[in-house]
Amino acid sequence: MNYQIINSLINKLDPELAHSLAIQFLKNLYIPLFPSKDNEILKITVLGKEFLNPIGLAAGFDKNAEVYDKMFALGFGFAEVGTITPKPQEGNSKPRVFRLIEDDAIINRLGFPSQGLVKVKSRIETKKVEGILGINIGPNKDSASRIDDYVECFKNFHNLCSYICINISSPNTENLRNFHEQENLKKLLSEILNTKKYLSSNTPVILKISPDINDADIDMICKNILEFNLDGLVLTNTSVKLRENLVNKQKNEMGGVSGTPIKDTSNLIIKKFFKTLKAKVPIIGVGGINSGISAYEKIRAGASLLQLYTGLVYKGPFVVRAIKQELAELLRRDGFSSLQKAVGVDSE
Repeated sequence: MNYQIINSLINKLDPELAHSLAIQFLKNLYIPLFPSKDNEILKITVLGKEFLNPIGLAAGFDKNAEVYDKMFALGFGFAEVGTITPKPQEGNSKPRVFRLIEDDAIINRLGFPSQGLVKVKSRIETKKVEGILGINIGPNKDSASRIDDYVECFKNFHNLCSYICINISSPNTENLRNFHEQENLKKLLSEILNTKKYLSSNTPVILKISPDINDADIDMICKNILEFNLDGLVLTNTSVKLRENLVNKQKNEMGGVSGTPIKDTSNLIIKKFFKTLKAKVPIIGVGGINSGISAYEKIRAGASLLQLYTGLVYKGPFVVRAIKQELAELLRRDGFSSLQKAVGVDSE
């Protein structure tokens, strides 16, 4: 039975139930799924680490760090778990995930459902998996101090991962995106980096940004990134906009849109950040990646690494291998000897 048939059956289930079943399936899978050696042209060194390939699992799939080890067996070059909050929380009321199959998109308003840092930390400590792991952190919905929540998560996870991603970009936690404002962003970055210094931590810190920003926001965020010597960016999270061309009847559900509809906006923002930062800060590109060509577009726009989630949902586990093969072919076709040489060529 091929994945198209399986996926047609999955699409009849509630999206969150289908996701839970996928997690349970992966948890109980004890052997590597599709072992293969990555093409040398796809290697890249970012954040002080050598990535065998640039294809990563985006935060949101493995919220509680249950199956990230299995994702390496699927061919991912790295995985990002979370968003993890200090205390356990249920997130927003259900239903809160909607498949827009005709649009190759998903709308979600999950609101950081999390088992909390104590349980997730114990799980990561127990796994001790080889592979590049990012941990995405965020605040509890009812927190008295969201900055304190970020700091608490950083303290608990900085020595258990390859990088920490500060998520200020979810549209589903009320007022979270206020951290895109200059004074709020300065306060947050100052506290995180002071904590990093106090702990003598060498763990890279990166920031995940909303796509629903303007050029003035980009200039301000870039200024702060350089001022605080931040290690990287994830561009971008889901969008509360971009509904006008959607056709599915659920297109006006509240929440963030992911998948193909966000691809061009994400690419444009990557180009703008890459050009403004003058390639000084590495970018992880997210949004609408489901093929080698869509991955290649983000590399050329300025992304050194990539992440996918919605593409994995719709195209299944074989999509990772297909993306890598096509991406390697495209790089060679255009005369690039390495992935690094293609980064940002369309942003000049």
